[in-house]
Amino acid sequence: MTRSPPLRELPPNYTPPARTAAPQGLLFSLGFGIQRHCGKVLFLGLLAFGALALGLRVAIIETNLEQLWVEVGSRVSQELHYTKEKLGEEAAYTSQMLIQTSRQEGENILTPEALGLHLQAALTASKVQVSLYGKSWDLNKICYKSGVPLIENGMIERMIEKLFPCVILTPLDCFWEGAKLQGGSAYLPGRPDIQWTNLDPKQLLEELGPFASLEGFRELLDKAQVGQAYMGRPCLHPDDLHCPPSAPNHHSRQAPNVADELSGGCHGFSHKFMHWQEELLLGGTARNPQGQLLRAEALQSTFLLMSPRQLYEHFRGDYQTHDIGWSEEQAGTVLQAWQRRFVQLAQEALPENASQQIHAFSSTTLDDILHAFSEVSAARVVGGYLLMLVYACVTMLRWDCAQSQGAVGLAGVLLVALAVASGLGLCALLGVTFNAATTQVLPFLALGIGVDHIFLLAHAITEPLPGTRLQDCMGECLQRTGPSVVLTSINNMAAFLMAALVPIPALRAFSLQAAIVVGCTFVAVMLVFPAILSLDLQRRHCQRLDVLCCFSSPCSAQVIQILPQELGDRTVPVGIAHLTATVQAFTHCEASSQHVVTILPPQAHLVPPPSDPLGSELFSPGGSTRDLLGQEEKPRQKAACRSLPCAHWNLTHFARYQFAPLLLQSQAKAIVLVLFATLLGLSLYGATLVQDGLALTDVVPRGTKEHAFLSAQLRYFSLYEVALVTQGGFDYAHSQRALFDLHQRFSSLKAVLPPPATQAPRTWLHYYRNWLQGIQASFDQDWASGRITRHSYRNGSEDGALAYKLLIQTGDSQEPLDFSQLTTRKLVDGEGLIPPELFYVGLTVWVSSDPLGLAASQANFYPPPPEWLHDKYDTTGENLRIPPAQPLEFAQFPFLLRGLQKTADFVEAIEGARAACAEAGQAGVHAYPSGSPFLFWEQYLGLRRCFLLAICILLVCTFLVCALLLLNPWMAGLIVLVLAMMTVELFGIMGFLGIKLSAIPVVILVASVGIGIEFTVHVALGFLTTQGSRNLRAARALEHTFAPVTDGAISTLLGLLMLAGSNFDFIVRYFFVVLTVLTLLGLLHGLVLLPVLLSILGPPPEAIQMYKESPEVLTPPAPQGAGLRWGASPSLPQSFARVTTSMTVAIHPPPLPGAYIHPASDEPPWSPAATSSGDLSSRGPGPTTG
Repeated sequence: MTRSPPLRELPPNYTPPARTAAPQGLLFSLGFGIQRHCGKVLFLGLLAFGALALGLRVAIIETNLEQLWVEVGSRVSQELHYTKEKLGEEAAYTSQMLIQTSRQEGENILTPEALGLHLQAALTASKVQVSLYGKSWDLNKICYKSGVPLIENGMIERMIEKLFPCVILTPLDCFWEGAKLQGGSAYLPGRPDIQWTNLDPKQLLEELGPFASLEGFRELLDKAQVGQAYMGRPCLHPDDLHCPPSAPNHHSRQAPNVADELSGGCHGFSHKFMHWQEELLLGGTARNPQGQLLRAEALQSTFLLMSPRQLYEHFRGDYQTHDIGWSEEQAGTVLQAWQRRFVQLAQEALPENASQQIHAFSSTTLDDILHAFSEVSAARVVGGYLLMLVYACVTMLRWDCAQSQGAVGLAGVLLVALAVASGLGLCALLGVTFNAATTQVLPFLALGIGVDHIFLLAHAITEPLPGTRLQDCMGECLQRTGPSVVLTSINNMAAFLMAALVPIPALRAFSLQAAIVVGCTFVAVMLVFPAILSLDLQRRHCQRLDVLCCFSSPCSAQVIQILPQELGDRTVPVGIAHLTATVQAFTHCEASSQHVVTILPPQAHLVPPPSDPLGSELFSPGGSTRDLLGQEEKPRQKAACRSLPCAHWNLTHFARYQFAPLLLQSQAKAIVLVLFATLLGLSLYGATLVQDGLALTDVVPRGTKEHAFLSAQLRYFSLYEVALVTQGGFDYAHSQRALFDLHQRFSSLKAVLPPPATQAPRTWLHYYRNWLQGIQASFDQDWASGRITRHSYRNGSEDGALAYKLLIQTGDSQEPLDFSQLTTRKLVDGEGLIPPELFYVGLTVWVSSDPLGLAASQANFYPPPPEWLHDKYDTTGENLRIPPAQPLEFAQFPFLLRGLQKTADFVEAIEGARAACAEAGQAGVHAYPSGSPFLFWEQYLGLRRCFLLAICILLVCTFLVCALLLLNPWMAGLIVLVLAMMTVELFGIMGFLGIKLSAIPVVILVASVGIGIEFTVHVALGFLTTQGSRNLRAARALEHTFAPVTDGAISTLLGLLMLAGSNFDFIVRYFFVVLTVLTLLGLLHGLVLLPVLLSILGPPPEAIQMYKESPEVLTPPAPQGAGLRWGASPSLPQSFARVTTSMTVAIHPPPLPGAYIHPASDEPPWSPAATSSGDLSSRGPGPTTG
């Protein structure tokens, strides 16, 4: 008899056998075709995946918080778009913050010494300079300056531009030392450099009075209540040589009472418009019963810088930047460099042994954290994939080097890695932006999920069904395991697509990318990996070494023969579970039927081993001849060959002989059901402990300076700047009452910080009205004294003249002036409303005449009112014509929210603000709230509803997919029940672990349904395709799926293990911990709970007999007294209906089970004609194997 041909040399007339089920038939045909053209499939597959992986070159990593966190098309997104459309950018300035706390917990910080250290740090930070583009940039050049007035006198205007202070909210402003933070200076002949530390505005105006007309500027300073600015404030250190004589404690040399000075807050250089509330400066305060401030635990200073656009506009066309091609991008680079230097120097300002510590933070710091968070850690990725390579290789190694699959494991992991890269490349080509979740988590999660299918296929290819020919091995493998792979992949993709319902762009992108990556992995496993397995079949067929496939296996020439007389009538020794025997046989081919006939010599019988844990019901020898290869040939007097137990112990052996018998006992089933019911009950309780939220401190790595700052800020200064934006579409002039009511409703919210009782509300409408009332009062005084008459206002005051011009306005373009209205109307009526016809004209005058009030109101009008300069001495009359402002489309009222510690506080504040805007909408005012709480916390209003909706839809889809692919709604219902239990238990465990619910855990919870099916569908499919009692089928399912499911779980855990090494605690807690718990839950439910449920409630079998096996016991008559009897022993139990054994034809080298054997040309020495017609013969498409 000749040697079998190579794997790819098939007979010319060979066709794959037909299969009954259409889907399985397609899978068989797919596997058969891949095996036949494995080289081509492998080459084309690697080429296609490699080409897609190149798409990673165009990947875009998104780090903008708004783009990551605000749902496209949502209410917040539309509002944000409206704000940017009108203003160009939402933020008018950026904040740089210093927080000082004591190193000793709870120590009072309201002491001159502590404020001295704060001054040291703030002064160091304020002196920061950076050199870029050949220029030096300091704080005075880039800081935000509020309300710089327009002055006609050029000298005074230039001096004011240099001196005008930066907006710095600091507790030092309560003292003269606050002036040291202001870096501006000016020069006047005959006196030293003018700085805020020596500037008394009143005295300066008196000195300049004889040289310039400064009456308007003097009135402006008086209205702003500038007074002596910093010169009239107490000195923190009265012994300072520069402490001015005008300081209240200059002469007494006594240190001020810090608590009294800081009580109620501080003021900038303007007492009226620059009031820093106490809550912005002090944290952890304590008061006595009378409300007097006693102590505080934290100080905060905030430096405001211009936005990039403002900085660009400020220096556009300036002589300092005309030679560097000044652009907005360069302005942003300058700000970022200054901010980084600011944080660095502020943190280093105090010595390490100081009693106080400084925490510094800037908006650039947050951007840097997000960039670092989004970077791909090459070391962790390589380490994770190398660890997976080692595990896959070691797991698939066998003692028999020719049958080992270590190279398959290596190739499979590398293929999954390529599929993950190609999936991400495809996402990049489709324009899906990457983010931190993509770069930090997805490569490891996708690797763990993809390798599961590698283990499943590799395990199945080593256990072909009896009677399978070599040409059909891959088709038969896909036919058996393909439905599981298809089902799990479809459900994984469906789970991630359902997770895309979460209205957060970052998580939606992550979910879409995960679905695409799972799809690419599925294609690689179903098309390319079978080609790799086919090539490995060729290697095994040729008996070559694993990995080093160029060398032949030393085991390949060994054939163990057990002669009939050696067996005699003896039974199989106890302890041999899988009986494999190589016996002498004679094979020939019948030319008529082209069947290979194997004839056995007479007399032998086999009995099942009495040690089978589940009795004869589970005994089904399923080994192959390779189990005996590699052993030395024993002396003929031995009846059987034994190998070391460790050489044959594996997970399948453990599942068959230890795990399944124990699990499927009645007592064990009851214990399992009770334990899982208890776990479910505890999880339901834990679900009530889950709180909503995701703090920034959860994202920033612990132990860093940034985390220390955010922790201190959350503890002491939980304040948020928000704005109530009014849109266009309604008439502001006729809706003033509704606007006042809206402001009142918003101010009454619990979270809104009220202004001091002595201060008017800080809104543009109040400032505008109060300013009109002020100039009306001046007009009334001038009119009563005769300084202003019907025909002249030149003798009146500046405010009286402004009121005169406004009072005569009619709002009619045809007849704009009416002098008779001077005494018949008021700028503000008795109800506190501005006449509608005067509203937009007066707005133009207020914006031009009261810059400090406008800046303090933070109105941000759009369209901006036209500029108009008041000229009291105009004689042409043109100055009487005031251009009205255009109807407003955007304005805002600023507010401060306080006490927002928990997500419930944010949700309550958001709901109250939305309710106030909805009520105003009924009155015709279109408004919406704006600010970071509404930007990042509004998702929690509907997050749980979205989560439940996604879970319910996914469970329904999972049921439908399982019912259609398994053709068994009963089994689909059990699978969905187990998946629902897993999700509930995972949610409850999150509560016990203190993991809060945000969009990220929601995505994982939704994806848990898809990931969980990896652990259940294989067992379910094994149960359906096995015949027998429920216990038998459950045990068989465990025997065949325990190893691949366990390997898959371990591979998933290894993939997740790299997440544990992340620098970000957020990755560890919200991804590693949650996904690890999910994997362990899946393993327990798939291999413990589901088999128990199936053994009790499992559906009938859906098995299709795929090979011919006689259910009857064949016992042919023996022509000789010592003839061969291959059948059941008379002592066999009745329940043992069939005996299947593996045989190897004694040729050299032995072919794989199911190998195609060419017709033999040699006649065996013992002719089959010598036997009777009743002698046993085996017919089939190939040599019969068990």
